Amino acid sequence: MKKNLAFAAAACMAASALALSGCGNSGNAQQATQAPATQAASGETTAAAAEAPAESSGDALHLTFYYPVNVGGSAAQLIEKICADFNAENPDIVVEPVYTGNYDDTVTKIQTAIQGGTPPDVFVSLATQRFTMASTGMAMPLDDLIAADEEGEAYISDFLEGFMEDSYVDGQIYSIPFQRSTEILYYNKDAFKEVGLDPEKAPTTWDELVEYGQKLTNENRYGVGIALNSGSAQWQFTGFCLQNSVNGENLMTEDGKAVLFDTPENVEALQLWLDLQNKYEIMAPGIVQWTDLPTQFLAGEVAMIYHTTGNLANISQNAEFEFGTAFLPGNKRQAAATGGGNFYISNGISEDRVQAAWKFIKFATETERAAQWSLDTGYVATRKSCFETDLLKNYYEELPQAKIAYEQIPISKPELTTYNAAEIWRVLNDNIQAAVVGDATAQEALTAAQEQATEILAEYQ
Repeated sequence: MKKNLAFAAAACMAASALALSGCGNSGNAQQATQAPATQAASGETTAAAAEAPAESSGDALHLTFYYPVNVGGSAAQLIEKICADFNAENPDIVVEPVYTGNYDDTVTKIQTAIQGGTPPDVFVSLATQRFTMASTGMAMPLDDLIAADEEGEAYISDFLEGFMEDSYVDGQIYSIPFQRSTEILYYNKDAFKEVGLDPEKAPTTWDELVEYGQKLTNENRYGVGIALNSGSAQWQFTGFCLQNSVNGENLMTEDGKAVLFDTPENVEALQLWLDLQNKYEIMAPGIVQWTDLPTQFLAGEVAMIYHTTGNLANISQNAEFEFGTAFLPGNKRQAAATGGGNFYISNGISEDRVQAAWKFIKFATETERAAQWSLDTGYVATRKSCFETDLLKNYYEELPQAKIAYEQIPISKPELTTYNAAEIWRVLNDNIQAAVVGDATAQEALTAAQEQATEILAEYQ
């Protein structure tokens, strides 16, 4: 049954066995850097934008800016244009953007740069890295900068609470929301019509997800796509955890010092994933790759996918069928996980560099610019004032699918976030994959993950 798709899934599974945590995202990052810069706000090419700082004075302060790309499209070129625009307006400062791969690659390169005595002045890293950034001293708290800025309080209060929630460590602000997203459900309306489903009504519950998935699955198409590769499974699983939790608990405590992996509700959530593959056969078997899902969706090989809003621009520009977006289906409640990257300033750099980095962060997250970034990439605009701009109002009128992500933010919570986050992610991802490939039951996998993570976090108790 579904021989061609099963073979592709097996190939992905074999590839994932060779992959390190998070490397499954590097394919998207490469795709992003290769994509043509047709989405730039001004319509200028990246090459033209990159030439802008060429006339900067030799006396200008040069800042190094590390940034990752983790979605399809031309996000890399867009970031370079933001830097070029800033440099043009600030001849005394030159921000030099350095593309650093995916999020995992970026953290490694920051660590290497710090050890070599040449840390980046400003960088984008996952919001989920905030505990690690604080505890290792890689990033500085921003509270003094905010307090000294006459616009600081108004600036911070303008960010969506759902995104500011994971900027804090022990009451201090360590990062500023930038390329933020939440997962939404993308679905093929044409496929819905084909099997007699209402194209304007996506599944709202896990039961409906199974029901719709069964109707949509055939010899050439799976009904459901959920990424299970390392670096993505923990984000996907956070959403299912939130949807099935008794009192809205997350996968971890708010202080990031303990995990809650092996609750009965989470075991039930992981069992659902296994059932989608093995019992109902409506999802590809084995390790489903994050980077493959948008391509498979656009090719009509899967009818519904759980994926980031950051891929909306890619999907909307390339879909040859009508598609819809919707809140993620729930069980005990509807919920989703937020993710994505924030701006950080490196700890220990000179005061003039700190001030210049702060100026750049504010520039990059200015209301109109943040709104344009959302329009160009599909990331959710991070500031409340963005949604009052004509830019976003017109965008939502032209592409109503984009508004779902914003509307879902109030019921969204941060994805798995702890101290030593990379190691905790590896533990959860590895054990989830053990269950997916049949080496452990859902209960065994999450019990092992709980024990291993608790041992790792013992030093923070």
